[in-house]
Amino acid sequence: MNTIQEIAGVLRRLKSAVIFTHMRPDGDALGSAMALHRALFMLKIPSEVVNEGEIPQKFLALEGMETIRKAPAQDAEGYICVDCSDEARLGYLQPVFLEGAKRGKVTVNIDHHVSNTRFCKYNFVRNRASNCENIAELVRALGVKPDKLLGDYLMTGMVTDSGAFSHSDVNGDTFREAAYAADAGADVSRITYEIFKKQSKARAQMYAEVISSLRYELADALAIAVVTKKTLEKYALKQDATEGIVDFALTVEPVEVSVCLMEVKKGQYKVSLRSKGAVNVNEVAATFGGGGHVLASGCMLFGDLEEVVDKLSFAVRQRLPQ
Repeated sequence: MNTIQEIAGVLRRLKSAVIFTHMRPDGDALGSAMALHRALFMLKIPSEVVNEGEIPQKFLALEGMETIRKAPAQDAEGYICVDCSDEARLGYLQPVFLEGAKRGKVTVNIDHHVSNTRFCKYNFVRNRASNCENIAELVRALGVKPDKLLGDYLMTGMVTDSGAFSHSDVNGDTFREAAYAADAGADVSRITYEIFKKQSKARAQMYAEVISSLRYELADALAIAVVTKKTLEKYALKQDATEGIVDFALTVEPVEVSVCLMEVKKGQYKVSLRSKGAVNVNEVAATFGGGGHVLASGCMLFGDLEEVVDKLSFAVRQRLPQ
């Protein structure tokens, strides 16, 4: 693996760059990409951020998020992937990235997932509460003095992936990098409100309906929330309205693992997993071709609902302490 100084050296030599991140982007993915984009702008290196999907509404409150494209508009020298554990997580942009790599683009990978495959020519992967902590370290290595906007981007990722600094993988480094973003002018109060507190009446109603129907398995060690397409249609909501639902069940005392199943289409479910620590949910997700972190991971499962529940229950039961 490369050092952060080596990565900074590679980036400083680029004449232009495209910054990729994972499909169904969250705050850490968007914050990482936009913070790096801002840093490169300050270094007068042209760059653009691309993502295959829709940007969740709550992140559009941040300046510049609306500029994210669904495909590269320039034939850049460098292809940089942030907060992305492997090429498949790029979604529809995977072929674009692979074709660029084949044609000799300088490929760089900056990530914090334990499941990262080191798929680029240059790789910096450090397991931290958020990838924006890695990006903050990179910004310093680049010699860039962050302004308020860059600080806001960094804080967005740190707040999102740390659960507002409440997850068990938060440590002193997390707070030091958060202080770095705050010192640059990051508006912590506004960011946490937009991400965790602000919601529409329809989203509140949907949330209440889903939470009231939680399923408990494995003697209450496993809790499963199910969000069907019908439920989202009932409240005229998009898939990003389900973010955060998976965290609720971890507040229930007997629960060790919380799962949110979001129906993508008939027979296909996006699975989000969270753990209090007794179960490595990265291993659970990896069983089904997914991955992420020890305490927070995801994957895709196929089959009818009861089939999917059975598969997950079996995988979690195998990893529960006896």
